[in-house]
Amino acid sequence: MTAIFALITLIGLFIIELIYFKIADHYNIIDQPNHRSSHSSVTIRGGGIIFGVAGLISFFLFGFHYLFFSIGLFLIALISFLDDMHTLNNKVRLLVHGLSVLLLFVQLDVVYFPWYFTAIAAVVVIGTINAYNFMDGINGITGGYSLLLLGTLYYINEEMVDFTSPELLITVMISLLVFNLFNFRKKAKCFAGDVGSVSIAFIIVFLLGQLIFKTQNPVYILFLLMYGLDTVTTIFFRLIRKENIFKAHRSHFYQFLANEKKWPQLVVVALYLVVQLLINLVTLFIIQANLLSALLLMLICSVVFIILRFRVEGREHLFNLKLSND
Repeated sequence: MTAIFALITLIGLFIIELIYFKIADHYNIIDQPNHRSSHSSVTIRGGGIIFGVAGLISFFLFGFHYLFFSIGLFLIALISFLDDMHTLNNKVRLLVHGLSVLLLFVQLDVVYFPWYFTAIAAVVVIGTINAYNFMDGINGITGGYSLLLLGTLYYINEEMVDFTSPELLITVMISLLVFNLFNFRKKAKCFAGDVGSVSIAFIIVFLLGQLIFKTQNPVYILFLLMYGLDTVTTIFFRLIRKENIFKAHRSHFYQFLANEKKWPQLVVVALYLVVQLLINLVTLFIIQANLLSALLLMLICSVVFIILRFRVEGREHLFNLKLSND
């Protein structure tokens, strides 16, 4: 992709985002603040629609690469957008997610693995996509984290191993830049919505899958470590508190920092990005393909993160001891 074409893509996606704002405003596709929200004003929902649009633009303009992935991206973006407009039945949403993941697996040739591997991989991928969606709770976190991850993948693709289409990477990165113009700010103009967080998660899973299968190196999963730690520990503590883990909440650590500790949202995002950047650098230049070192880093980060949650949130909050004592 030339610099001129990249500029045209940037302008085009910017215009598409502005057009979507008009449509969303007309059809009342907005996010009303409630007791779980980290915002206090009505905000346009679904601004992340341009992530899926960018992926499809890459398919049509750059050689029709990755047909099955593109169909899966379209389906999962469509069902997520409809869910943003009107809450859909979970079974319908899960069915479309499953179909999209199956198409993703066809693109990655995962379907030719033993059935049990495919079944486990499907659970992991759907879980990852939903976890990415759950982590979309404050301004800048989805756009910032995703841009960092795709920037890392772009560096690998250019400097280390050619594993995917650079046009796909650049186009989606441009869409993230456009989205961040409206979301990575103190008062966001728009939120990603399910269509945004689910679509970008689907794209990221595909790109990571390509990289891992091309290099036969699973340590690259560490690029999702901060999101993984927050999600897994939150699920663990919610299970301890006997909460329904499928019910909406704001129990993530980043939400506690932003909502309870009143840290500025962009400061919380910056903290997550800096730590994840350090993890990415250690993975690329120190761990490389050493699986044992990767597991050790994961263990150290897990212990530190759990200790940090206890120190900042406290046992009473994490285990809901006050409510139990009452």
